[in-house]
Amino acid sequence: MARPGGIIERDDDDDDANFEDAVFIDADDIVEDVPIDEETLPDRDSENDEDEDEGEEGEGEEVEYEPERDDAVEVFKAHTDSVYSVSCSTGGMIASGGGDDVAYLWKICESSSSSKQLKGHTDSVSALSFSEDGSLLASGGLDGSVLVWDTQLGSLKHRLEGPGEGIEFVSWHPRGPVVVAGSEDGTIWMWNADNGKCMQVFSGHGGSVTCGRFTPNGQLVCTGSADGSLRLWNPKTAETSMVIQGHAFHAEGLTCLDVSSNSSLVVTGSTDGSVKVSQLQSGKVVGSLVGHNKSVECIRICPELPMAASGSMDGKVLIWDLQTLSVRNACEHDEGVTRLIWHPSSPLIYTAGVNAKVQLWDARTGKVQRTFLGHRKTIYDLAVSKDGDVVVSGSDDGTVRVFSCS
Repeated sequence: MARPGGIIERDDDDDDANFEDAVFIDADDIVEDVPIDEETLPDRDSENDEDEDEGEEGEGEEVEYEPERDDAVEVFKAHTDSVYSVSCSTGGMIASGGGDDVAYLWKICESSSSSKQLKGHTDSVSALSFSEDGSLLASGGLDGSVLVWDTQLGSLKHRLEGPGEGIEFVSWHPRGPVVVAGSEDGTIWMWNADNGKCMQVFSGHGGSVTCGRFTPNGQLVCTGSADGSLRLWNPKTAETSMVIQGHAFHAEGLTCLDVSSNSSLVVTGSTDGSVKVSQLQSGKVVGSLVGHNKSVECIRICPELPMAASGSMDGKVLIWDLQTLSVRNACEHDEGVTRLIWHPSSPLIYTAGVNAKVQLWDARTGKVQRTFLGHRKTIYDLAVSKDGDVVVSGSDDGTVRVFSCS
């Protein structure tokens, strides 16, 4: 399951220039609530046996490591199953969700007993995202619902329903209480988080919507699918403004994407091992980055420099120069990489994956700076604090670990 990463630092000058053209500021003024045409949506009762069987052949048992030390400054053990998603808010709050069908809200250096248990999903919590101001948390589940929580009270504000299958990602608009989510049923839904009403349903993908987000300027919704296409949507009309696919694009399904801070470029990764760079305005594929030989699981654009990083199950994190469209450095891992995230203000990258390690790399040299041990099984998700001094990881071992990088 692929999930996009956190909010990229915005180019304030660019955003100011387009502020009047932004799609919405106030949630009530964004779009009128629209009736849903059920005939345009995918058949929710149909099952894709081929997708269900995909990846089962040849899979071995999960490896459990015995770390020589535990570098975590805090270990959160409230979950009773694998932790699939973690997120950090601007106020220092942490959210985690997993296979036990619950999410938790907690703060570093507070006892586990003071954490808030968020119950409401009936299947695994697969995606989490804080609103820009940290006052709201959206949790997406494999039950097909998105729940919006008040982070101060730890209480459920709205249950957002509509998708027929599991949620793959959730993303907040950068300036308003509006959330979008992509589903395994091929649809994307957009809701007003203040009143809980559905605003739009985006239908057009022919497979699971594996990754997506609002562009940093708020003018488009960008989504990638297992059908091998990237779609750009107008959130005001729910119409597709651009479809990127075909021989110049990925040969297989998309797993991850990220958008540049000025909303001009999108980078995408695929199960075919390819990385593509496309222009959002023209839809032209301007770069085909070659270097991975297995599925690309994560991709991020650096907030400080014109670089991107991609992580793959081949054990490589490749650092791409977006000006020359070439490999700048390679960070070699001994197992597949599932997540990576840039430091918010330095050319440093945190990575994690099958080897149960969190590692910090210098993107300029490709050299590892620190290795954080403590997890016993695959790490599924990473989040970093706004100052970059704390990294949080969620693992198949059922724990959330906090590592200090200061």
